[in-house]
Amino acid sequence: MYILHIANKNYSSWSLRPWVLMKELSIPFSEKITSFRKGSNWNEFRVFSPTGLVPCLVDGDQIIWDSLGITEYLAEKYNQVWPKEIRARAWARCASAEMHSGFSNLREQCSMNCSVIVELNGISDALQKDISRLDELWSQGINTFNGPYLAGSRFTAVDAFYAPVAIRVRNYGIQMSKVSLDYVNLILSIDSVRAWEISAQNESWREPEHEEDCSKFGVIIQDFRRA
Repeated sequence: MYILHIANKNYSSWSLRPWVLMKELSIPFSEKITSFRKGSNWNEFRVFSPTGLVPCLVDGDQIIWDSLGITEYLAEKYNQVWPKEIRARAWARCASAEMHSGFSNLREQCSMNCSVIVELNGISDALQKDISRLDELWSQGINTFNGPYLAGSRFTAVDAFYAPVAIRVRNYGIQMSKVSLDYVNLILSIDSVRAWEISAQNESWREPEHEEDCSKFGVIIQDFRRA
């Protein structure tokens, strides 16, 4: 069975991607959580990951690191990872790569935290540029491939890549088109994402730097953590 190494579910958007993909596609795996701590996590993560980063997938003696690398490795064995139709598959791969390397202002100003609602102090021009591109991209995918998911009628890897963004959109009160907000609600309603968020809210870990990141650009108005 695959072993998927992840960090705290509350903070680790990168870990969420392969986790939710494998859950939604019923790919069996066991998870191993190594908590973030203050400062560098490199030494702890280097035990299982060559980059000292999460996520990392272990398949016997094969180690696959990086969420995009993991996705493509799984796609070699499971044809449902990407859309079947070639146009949709090409679009989904491009959109996933764009998420993987882009949207830096959204990442910085709307830090991942599954457990808090934040009222932003305002929307900077840089953040609005990312939001507008996100809205354009989601609307394009849904309208082109007839939804309700980004590349068609079923959940695929591109939806896994944008699942952490859906959480951010809700938790930071980001305004988008109805098409995009309907998509956010769809992603947040699926069983795997709900299970991830419940686990995140039950975590007892608090990492100061991640906590501070959530209030750099706004005010935390609700905290749903149970522990």
